[in-house]
Amino acid sequence: MAIRQVLSDNSLVQSLNYHHLHLFRQVARQENLTKASKILGLTPQTVSTQVRDLEEALNEKLFDRVGRKLILTDIGRVVLGYAEEIFSTGQELQEVLRGQVTERPLKLLVGVANMLPKLIVHKLIEPALRDSGAVRVVCHEGSPEQLLVELTAHRLDVVLSDSPIRPQEGVKAYNHALGNCGVTFMAPRKVAERLRKNFPSSLNGEPVLLPTDDAALRRALDAWFNRNGIHVRISGEFEDSALLKAFGQAGVGFFAIPQVIEQEVARQYNVESFGSPDGVSEKFYAISVERRLRHAGTVAICKAARSELFAKQIMKKSAQKPKKRPT
Repeated sequence: MAIRQVLSDNSLVQSLNYHHLHLFRQVARQENLTKASKILGLTPQTVSTQVRDLEEALNEKLFDRVGRKLILTDIGRVVLGYAEEIFSTGQELQEVLRGQVTERPLKLLVGVANMLPKLIVHKLIEPALRDSGAVRVVCHEGSPEQLLVELTAHRLDVVLSDSPIRPQEGVKAYNHALGNCGVTFMAPRKVAERLRKNFPSSLNGEPVLLPTDDAALRRALDAWFNRNGIHVRISGEFEDSALLKAFGQAGVGFFAIPQVIEQEVARQYNVESFGSPDGVSEKFYAISVERRLRHAGTVAICKAARSELFAKQIMKKSAQKPKKRPT
């Protein structure tokens, strides 16, 4: 049964047990029946039975067992998303009734492509909280393909990505360019000092940490290594940029980051920059189903990215260019 049909079936809505939904939510968060049962103060048998009742009501399997873990199925992830929203709205209602909230915030549903650096995501989204009044941001992370499905189903307001959507993808949506910036290589201090000498030939044979091959940055770096005849040793490939940096901090290999977050990465991961690949840059996009953006939060994201975050990078590049002497 398709999820839209599941959620639009009136008989199902009438019979949906929200207590069962609450138990399901806790099991999904813990990925373990015993841990969830302890938190809920119920026996594992009780929780298992009621989650099974929910599956029967939905006529869908919500979990797959992998070892000792209970992993959500595709339908399970969709149901969890709705469950989180249902109980979040219930909590908000209680706060309103207690007089703790006088104005309901405008909700901004943001899809974040999993390969985007988290520090960049924070810098992009922060203006929505700062500049557009009472906005409550809800972030969902996933692959671009998954997020575009959610966007076209109007379950997201905007998707942040490092790649534009292309006509051949068959999705009716619009790209809003946010800006671009150069890339720099990072590594722990001793490694950075060594690789800084004779850069970029110093990279030959060195271990490197790269995004997976569906990331725009990965494709750009592969092309740069090829152009310069550099043969690196790939020690790891990562979808999650924070995990990649954690391995880099441990000295497993050098890695590349957008220059706009160089200072934050150096401070947070105790690493240093040692060189930049000429001609390699990262581009960032907001993707929406609207040609003209209307949501105040999305407008704030785009405006600040263009006039602040990436504008500073452009000014920095201009300042670094040598001035021509008069002839």
